[in-house]
Amino acid sequence: MPEVNPEILLWARESAGLSQETAAKRLGFRDSSASSAAEKLAALECGAREPTRPQIVRMADAYRRPLLTFYLPQPPVTGDRGADFRTAPSESSVEGDALLDALIRDIRARQSMVRAVLEDVDEAQPISFINSHRIEDGPGAVLTSLSRVLEARWTDFRAEANASNAFNLLRGSAESAGIFVLIKGDLGNYRSTIDTATFRGFSIADPVAPFIVINDNDARPAWSFTLLHETVHLLLGQTGVGAEDAEDDVERFCDHVAGEFLLPEEELQGLDLDGLHDIGEVSERISDFARRTNLGRTMVAYRAFRSNMIDQATFGRLSSTYHQQWREERDRNRDQARDRDGGPNYYVVRRHRLGGRISNLARRMMADGTLSTSKAARILGVRPRQVQLLLESASQ
Repeated sequence: MPEVNPEILLWARESAGLSQETAAKRLGFRDSSASSAAEKLAALECGAREPTRPQIVRMADAYRRPLLTFYLPQPPVTGDRGADFRTAPSESSVEGDALLDALIRDIRARQSMVRAVLEDVDEAQPISFINSHRIEDGPGAVLTSLSRVLEARWTDFRAEANASNAFNLLRGSAESAGIFVLIKGDLGNYRSTIDTATFRGFSIADPVAPFIVINDNDARPAWSFTLLHETVHLLLGQTGVGAEDAEDDVERFCDHVAGEFLLPEEELQGLDLDGLHDIGEVSERISDFARRTNLGRTMVAYRAFRSNMIDQATFGRLSSTYHQQWREERDRNRDQARDRDGGPNYYVVRRHRLGGRISNLARRMMADGTLSTSKAARILGVRPRQVQLLLESASQ
């Protein structure tokens, strides 16, 4: 067995956001009269002991790294998040950031493969709206371009029957414009769920194969806002990651444009909060307005705050309340889903998370013989034996 650089072991654990004590427990080390579990792991990380093959396999699983990573001569460079538009992370978010880095590595690898496929079949045509604006152009000009790219306006969004249909309208428009829109908020299981405080949206402003990833752990009505927000990043030519409550100037600009698209000032004036002093009454009025307009309550409250209809303290209280209520509703729905027999079809759910653009590309390239099953599986994020069933489901 080739020797393992102990720096790899240390890097893999730290980049996974785990302390030696936590990692040792996950790896199955136990305290003994001679040394503690953490000390046994420390001995591997300093090179005093050589890890066994089973230990390396367990590390690959616990640290969420490919097995071959542990046989590299040096620790690899951290996955590039692009610009980080989030507020400064707290210590409690270290493990969340490790999950985020793993997710971004996966998305970047899939995006690179998609671009390579497009280049192989001479379909790698530059998309004109990527990097077509600067913040200095002002929100009005960027909003006009956003509507032109999506070939949609807020009136089209409002005409849909519900928030899910309204999101599907925007997503379909974005994919028709050439953007790959994925919905993903974990690494394949509930234990790797990434909270929206760590990541709400991610964009790759590639001129040939632009990607947007939306965290599906967010409330469903918020997906539309995130999609528009990340599309503005593409118009600005910015690759990067954002989360809830970000205060970066660029994030505020993207929020402003997305908010104006979904809820223009002329319609916002229909939200009558005058004379309301009880926060419960304000919340009820905003909630009713949000339901009628296919919008998220927090977004409506944010627009009301930015238009001086409510103060910052009220917005903060409403935002916290809405977020807590959504979490409770999400947990109830999950419990009910577990209690019910069956549930949504795996391939239907997977297809929705992937979106039509990437599924259709994979199916077309496989039919042409340009894409092997194994490469299609990598692009789609499934096992090779699942590819055919997934693509057959997508074509129905």
